[in-house]
Amino acid sequence: LQNGTVPGEQGKQEKSVKRGNWGNQIEFVLTSVGYAVGLGNVWRFPYLCYRNGGGAFMFPYFIMLVFCGIPLFFMELSFGQFASQGCLGVWRVSPMFKGVGYGMMVVSTYIGIYYNVVICIAFYYFFVSMTRVLPWTYCSNPWNTPDCMGVLDGNLSSRATLNITQLLNTTQKRTSPSEEYWRRYVLNLSDDIGNLGEVRLPLLGCLGVSWVVVFLCLIKGVKSSGKVVYFTATFPYVVLTILFVRGITLEGALTGIMYYLTPQWDKILNAKVWGDAASQIFYSLGCAWGGLITMASYNKFNNNCYRDSIIISITNCATSVYAGFVIFSILGFMANHLGVDVSKVADHGPGLAFVAYPEALTLLPISPLWSILFFFMLILLGLGTQFCLLETLVTAIVDEVGNEWIIRKKTFVTLGVAVAGFLLGVPLTTQAGIYWLLLMDNYAASFSLVVISCIMCVAIMYIYGHRNYFKDIEMMLGFPPPLFFQICWRFISPAIIFFILVFTVIQYRPISYNEYVYPTWAISIGFLMALSSVICIPIYAIYKVCRSEGDTLLERLKNATQASKDWGPALPEHRSGRYAPAFSPSTESHLEVQPLQPEKGQSEAAAASPVQGSNGSAHSQDSRL
Repeated sequence: LQNGTVPGEQGKQEKSVKRGNWGNQIEFVLTSVGYAVGLGNVWRFPYLCYRNGGGAFMFPYFIMLVFCGIPLFFMELSFGQFASQGCLGVWRVSPMFKGVGYGMMVVSTYIGIYYNVVICIAFYYFFVSMTRVLPWTYCSNPWNTPDCMGVLDGNLSSRATLNITQLLNTTQKRTSPSEEYWRRYVLNLSDDIGNLGEVRLPLLGCLGVSWVVVFLCLIKGVKSSGKVVYFTATFPYVVLTILFVRGITLEGALTGIMYYLTPQWDKILNAKVWGDAASQIFYSLGCAWGGLITMASYNKFNNNCYRDSIIISITNCATSVYAGFVIFSILGFMANHLGVDVSKVADHGPGLAFVAYPEALTLLPISPLWSILFFFMLILLGLGTQFCLLETLVTAIVDEVGNEWIIRKKTFVTLGVAVAGFLLGVPLTTQAGIYWLLLMDNYAASFSLVVISCIMCVAIMYIYGHRNYFKDIEMMLGFPPPLFFQICWRFISPAIIFFILVFTVIQYRPISYNEYVYPTWAISIGFLMALSSVICIPIYAIYKVCRSEGDTLLERLKNATQASKDWGPALPEHRSGRYAPAFSPSTESHLEVQPLQPEKGQSEAAAASPVQGSNGSAHSQDSRL
């Protein structure tokens, strides 16, 4: 027992039982795909593509994927997998920067609150679609106004004789039944962000349903969610394919797809196009949310996360492109039906998901079936991301406390976080809820993510040291990161991240929703939300420097940024080389092991000089470990 092998084996068993692991590698890949592929792939990318030069936008998009997206994705996966810790525990690598982990937690909290509200609205539409006639088909409902003009209303045939100009004018003035259903019935929208009005009980009920679903899927952590993703991560592709096949068979679908894909090469010289491409890649992959680090921390130590990062990143971007065909084929059909340009019906965000697309679905035979499929797909896309957001928070809390009691009670931590998320989401189900939701979407997770990611790159590459990190990856994977990734991590990716930050600041416009312009106090709250995650970094850094040992500020800084003693692989059998534990004299007498000192290890190894063991005997540096 003294030679450490049996306790080591027990430790391995105990560790995996305590913390949990993925059942197999497919579970991790599917979970990560479900995390990265979210609502933005359906409701943001196709619109960005059409607005920024169609097929020409694909060029900067894939350039940014190769030079920024995949390298950052690989960095976060390898970071979490090496230490087997969540977004707080990994910062043993440089304790002064633990505030980055807290910033990630704050961002994940904000996104988790409003993301589940979007899922709850999708649940609501999913339930109300279970009817013979969709409630937003006609203008004969109590909530409709005289301006309402549906594409299926009786006066369509009489309008068919009008010339194009008159028809265009009529279409521009009209409000669709789906828009009135969304604004006047589902949201019962108030006139101002400060006028909360009443809680919309149907939405509150659906919010409860969505949080219960998320909690039940995560009740046993990655053990239960790993099984659920077999369905939630794959079925959206089945629905996308069904909607795609249905869409391209419709009249006018080709016009919509051409609108989406036709390259406008002159736009490629526009900085805004490159900025949009970089931002979309960055936000779409979920970098700096903490979720990638958390998911990878449940991998086996030697898993090939290099291969996984390439597979997941490319799958995410291919899904975005594919979703564009699904969206624009149906929008082209609707534009053809109305006799207007596709740009008149194209939209993004909630406007696409809950107004434009549902209206287009009313034109199809058996429209409730397509509506049920579409909203079921949105629910699954949202849940895949929501699982990881909740697991990020729970894992960070459990790893940070780290005692036996909290590991046993992890289910109750999950329940507590879910209940808190539900209660914090209640204001977003009020009549002014959509204003708050869009405020959080625009500010809570915009430039703060860019700052967090930039500081993470600098901390790992320049404070911890790129050579140390490359050796860690070689120890874990069996090969160092390819030269391309080494260059990207050190120079190109941080430069692109900085470009995104500058671009975000230059392109900044105060938020508005349709014609409603947000008041100054609301925008101030938005900026405070954005700052609340970034401010964690300097506050924790100052706290850590003050608590560190040292007589001068420089000594304190040095001690605060040095990797802590427990940084490295979590399991004893993986702690080899410079992570090998120093043994006591009594243990060492049974072993041909030499205690390595990380600071001296490299220089001494080069010299292969004899080193004094802790029991006074001399050992050669190249003795067996």
